[in-house]
Amino acid sequence: MSRDVQERESEFVDRLVHINRVAKVVKGGRRFGFAALVVVGDQKGRVGFGHGKAREVPEAIRKATEQAKRQMIRVPLRDARTLHHDVTGRHGAGKVILRAAVPGTGIIAGGPMRAVFETLGINDIVAKSQGTANPYNMVRATFDALKRVDSPRSVAARRGLKVSELQARRGEAAVEA
Repeated sequence: MSRDVQERESEFVDRLVHINRVAKVVKGGRRFGFAALVVVGDQKGRVGFGHGKAREVPEAIRKATEQAKRQMIRVPLRDARTLHHDVTGRHGAGKVILRAAVPGTGIIAGGPMRAVFETLGINDIVAKSQGTANPYNMVRATFDALKRVDSPRSVAARRGLKVSELQARRGEAAVEA
């Protein structure tokens, strides 16, 4: 592998979220296989997840990591540490609520969601999962929520305003409430 390819590979942080042993019953007994769920991110606002299956654990993890790198999404972060606004996401029976937090809060989230936030580069967030403990559904619901995050710049562009006008209106709404 060339040096620049290795440097590109090393910029990503990966976390193994879940590994599952599965069995296939055949004439001679059972054949065991493994399924791995991996989250990969650059800790700068890009993150992806992958699901790999193989007869051996390292091969399943490698396949999941490759898939995660291919399916990365970009999430706009505020001050490179938290989300711009609160958001919810759903997948199957799972629902997650993600809330932006003040500096020093840390990552307050359950297992699979914590791995997503660590690889994404979020330092301050409060997250709650409801409805399921299935790690696959929790990760997918978290990604559904992260896809709904908008930066003030994109909201202002969609409304035909300047960012300063948008923030001024937000301040007026807070004073009235």
